[in-house]
Amino acid sequence: MNTTALPFPLRTPHRAPSWALAGALWAGLAGLAGGVPTAATAQAAAAEVALDPSWTRRIEETATQAARAVLGDAVPVRVELTVGTLDPRLRLAPCRKVDVSMPAGHRPWGRTRIALRCAEGTVAWNVTLPLTVKVHAPALVVAQPLPAGTVLQAAHLQVAEVDWAETASPVVTLSEAAVGRTLQRPVAAGHALRQADLKQRQWFAAGDPVRIIAIGPGFAVSGEGVALNPGLEGQSVRVRTESGRLVTGIPRGDRRVEVTL
Repeated sequence: MNTTALPFPLRTPHRAPSWALAGALWAGLAGLAGGVPTAATAQAAAAEVALDPSWTRRIEETATQAARAVLGDAVPVRVELTVGTLDPRLRLAPCRKVDVSMPAGHRPWGRTRIALRCAEGTVAWNVTLPLTVKVHAPALVVAQPLPAGTVLQAAHLQVAEVDWAETASPVVTLSEAAVGRTLQRPVAAGHALRQADLKQRQWFAAGDPVRIIAIGPGFAVSGEGVALNPGLEGQSVRVRTESGRLVTGIPRGDRRVEVTL
């Protein structure tokens, strides 16, 4: 085969690289591969999962009702909600109807979550949304700083509105449930008095005779027995009845045990 020499050398065409174009292509490939999104991508994603105003209203109504139900109507309650945000990585399909509920196992107070479920849409989805619930109601607060070991007196306490949901420990609402009790930790002025601040009371010792109050649907009977372990406030205790039967109950006072049948 004959070849003819070219009058000039053959060169491969070459262009200077466009770094802006390369950067855009790289960002696009990273997005397709699940890489870190750009600021514009993150903003678009957040916009896609913004809460619909109608959802927000139902979230507030559902959470408020659940919080109030814990205390019932006997205590004046003021509920304050802070609704969190959905994960910006979510892609939720359009939905005509969203059901709002408190998930099973989540307490309706403090830092919790609320469930959103698409009931009418092209794609069914379920998500949970972070929520902070404050429940303001009257309770006992400490009027002055008190050290651990203080035996509470009426002058140490006053009533004020506090956030019952601030911690898991129940607040103390009645002075008769606090006066005479001993603090197991120091407390500051204005601190809401809670069960965790008080030393456990021991109502009786192991081997002490106790009165057993058995409570059932529509009836209550009593009898005598002997405690097999110390009767500490809030802890179960085993008791041997006069007939020799072993029962388990809760100490409810001086040498008194309540058994639920």
